[in-house]
Amino acid sequence: MTQYRAPLADMRFVLYDVLGAEALYARLPQCEAATRDLIDAVLEEGARFTEQVLAPLNKTGDAEGCTLANGEVRTPKGYKAAYEQFVAGGWSGIAGPEAYGGQGLPESVGAVVKEMIDSANLAWGTYPLLSHGATESLKHVAEEWQREAFLRPIVEGRWTGTMCLTEPHCGSDLGLLKTKAEPQADGTYKISGTKIFITAGEHDFTENIVHLCLARLPDAPPGVKGISLFIVPKFRVDRDGKMHDRNAVGCGSIEHKMGLKGSATCVMNFDGADGYLIGQPNKGLNAMFIMMNSARLAVGLQGLGLIERCYQGARAYARDRLQSRSMSGPKRPDKPADPIIVHPDVRRMLLTCKSLAEGGRALAYFACMQVDIVERTADPAERKQADELLGFITPICKGLMTEMAVECTYHALQVFGGHGYIAEWGMEQFARDARITTIYEGTTQIQALDLLGRKILQGGAGGLRQFIAMIASLCAEHSDRPELAEFTQPLRALSDEWSALTLAVGQAASGNPDEVGAAAVDYLFYSGYVALAYFWLRELAALGPGHDAAFRDAKFATARFYFERILPRTQTHASGVKAGGRSLMALAEEAF
Repeated sequence: MTQYRAPLADMRFVLYDVLGAEALYARLPQCEAATRDLIDAVLEEGARFTEQVLAPLNKTGDAEGCTLANGEVRTPKGYKAAYEQFVAGGWSGIAGPEAYGGQGLPESVGAVVKEMIDSANLAWGTYPLLSHGATESLKHVAEEWQREAFLRPIVEGRWTGTMCLTEPHCGSDLGLLKTKAEPQADGTYKISGTKIFITAGEHDFTENIVHLCLARLPDAPPGVKGISLFIVPKFRVDRDGKMHDRNAVGCGSIEHKMGLKGSATCVMNFDGADGYLIGQPNKGLNAMFIMMNSARLAVGLQGLGLIERCYQGARAYARDRLQSRSMSGPKRPDKPADPIIVHPDVRRMLLTCKSLAEGGRALAYFACMQVDIVERTADPAERKQADELLGFITPICKGLMTEMAVECTYHALQVFGGHGYIAEWGMEQFARDARITTIYEGTTQIQALDLLGRKILQGGAGGLRQFIAMIASLCAEHSDRPELAEFTQPLRALSDEWSALTLAVGQAASGNPDEVGAAAVDYLFYSGYVALAYFWLRELAALGPGHDAAFRDAKFATARFYFERILPRTQTHASGVKAGGRSLMALAEEAF
């Protein structure tokens, strides 16, 4: 089984040198305490916890999985004890509001720790992931008594949260959901229906679980305009926060899955369960999207974590595995064969993983910093600007990083050859675990439609315009640095092409709405590869005399690989966008 070591040097480089976290936190209200000394201490302790506590449970948790008996889920051995250490260390509330028991650190600091968790043990990490999403919805939409009764114990780690959206007959189309909410004389509601694919819907970590459940009121209008959001706890809770008897909500079964076997994915049955309305009637989708957008960024971080973990495993194996001789002559004449890291195509696979992990780290942390700005700045103009950028970059982060996780876990498995296919090395688990990340919290196709359809064509493209302006500014700022010319010139050209491509899609879609769906996924990939190129240029620009020469050389070599071998993928995707939907829609349905 491969070992995990948190890449603290690169994490700090991205956070401090590339993205300027110290200056950002110093000027944002209620972030002043997030000094470099404090953050470094958090990262060091996060590395210790994830390396020593979570990572050793990854393989065993996958082998054991979760079990269901008499409506109760038992998680793999060691999972509950690890959660108790997680709570004792204050990790459950690292970015939670201080008013409700959290530490109030920036979301972007929490994101660095979350990357470590996802690299170390993705399945275990799904349990606190859903609590984070529930925290966001309760923080922004709930009444004060609901925050005290439900948000506080979640932030403190005593309870966990879920989000219950999907039903057997409806997935992404929530307008079809049938779960009912019947109002009661005491102001509560009776919730009845079935929800499926509910991550951490039942487990043995905590004494209570808070389900945020979408349902329809009796007089609700049809479609998404008739959806409300309800708090439905596993054990009933009164308005004073006191826990009572078991509620009429339970786990009917757990799914048997391709991966994430240590994560309980539950069918939840609501049989007239007591619940409280959260937010306004028939406005539940707006409240749920607060949770969903948080989860989408979190899943992008899952993709990043998997890329980093599988890269570390493949790198170690490639350095040790002796197989054949280098085509240009022996590199280790003292050995019977050379290590496979000397072979060009092994290096191609390793560099693909390395370049996507390091570029993706800057992309993901930047996105989380926009969350910090939106939530904490006192400047309305800055908040609006950050919110536009966040809306634009969230589907890119979620869509690209998860698709790249699938690619990179397969590259890593391939580096191991036959041993990669064998369970004892761990690579096949990463490949299985990665596959769900492109599906849950909105498939890649949903992310693509959100980006192109909602954020750009319908939403005014404010985030895209900002990002293109950022590219132009960065290229102009460093135009006099000859060592960066090989990067600034192609990035500037792609920025111009990006604008033209967007205009062309918009014009085509005005005559035929199917053109949006035909172009969306190619457009998402194109946008993602250009975004990573931008962040790679920022990384190179941030390198200075204070950085170790080997670190600097590795950055330039990895960036050069990205620009020469990965970034040209944009041209294939541009061709797909320009081709339009004619060949997709021409074949008669019965001919498939």
